[in-house]
Amino acid sequence: MKNFFFSALCFIFTGGAFAQNGNQLIQQLCGCFDVTFQYAETFSHQPAYKFHDREFISGGTELSLPIEVSNDKVVIQHLLVINDTFVIKHWREEWQYESPELWRYKGNRLWVKEKMPASEVKGKWTQTVWEVSDEPRYQGYSPFVELDNKIIWQSTADAPLPRREYTVREDYNILRRTNRIVLNSNGYVHEQDNYKVQRASDGTEKILVEERGLNTYTKLPDASCQSALEFWKKNESYWTMVRNIWNEEISKRSSLQLHFKVEGKQLHDYLNKLSYSYAKHPAPADQMKTSIRAEINKFIVELSATMADNHAGQLNK
Repeated sequence: MKNFFFSALCFIFTGGAFAQNGNQLIQQLCGCFDVTFQYAETFSHQPAYKFHDREFISGGTELSLPIEVSNDKVVIQHLLVINDTFVIKHWREEWQYESPELWRYKGNRLWVKEKMPASEVKGKWTQTVWEVSDEPRYQGYSPFVELDNKIIWQSTADAPLPRREYTVREDYNILRRTNRIVLNSNGYVHEQDNYKVQRASDGTEKILVEERGLNTYTKLPDASCQSALEFWKKNESYWTMVRNIWNEEISKRSSLQLHFKVEGKQLHDYLNKLSYSYAKHPAPADQMKTSIRAEINKFIVELSATMADNHAGQLNK
């Protein structure tokens, strides 16, 4: 396999932060990895709270593939490899340097766009995390810094419940996640210090419990992800259309609210079904885009202009 993962990537270290002209750090988030996920609830602010069991999830093999690279933006598509040959499209992350906008999660599957002052994002990279359906999850921003001989990126952001809990938990509705990416010679560690928050409709909050997360990404030979690379070659055109349609929908809005399910199914169920159909019987691009947009639009809650303005105004309070 060609060693294409790290092409066109370099960072410049200046004054404690890594600036625009490089990506030698983000390149370490790309490649073929053995991944594991561990979570443990630690402290509760509620005396009667019953702690949930610790979780250890062997994620198996994952390809983190750079699909868009420029001086100020890197897009990484994650692909899970199961039993060496079966591949699942996983989540996606985008890194943008000095991004002028930030989408803040407000709860109830509502995100509101905030204009960011240039002084606030100067020298910082914004990470956007997208669902397997390419719908939004959360954004956070921070510089890369060197601390105790470690390269670290750390940010705190409100987010929906994680995939591991949103089908089994109803006792909280916001995960306030502090993400800490720590680079090492064999890959990286994604540490999390999270608050599980109950947020009421009037905006008042109660912290239910704290949680510690430890996700490890250990590099594997590129050959271990060959099947994922082949999968992406076959499916890239479809998911590029999905991604572009999402970008169009998001760019024209100041807020976005999504249904969790439509007719008992989540958005990724509909989009995956379309992707299987497209792989077997490719349709003209315009026809496919129409079908994709129709599925996405079923999940978008159309807010009135007044409601959208009210949501935007909440950010200024």
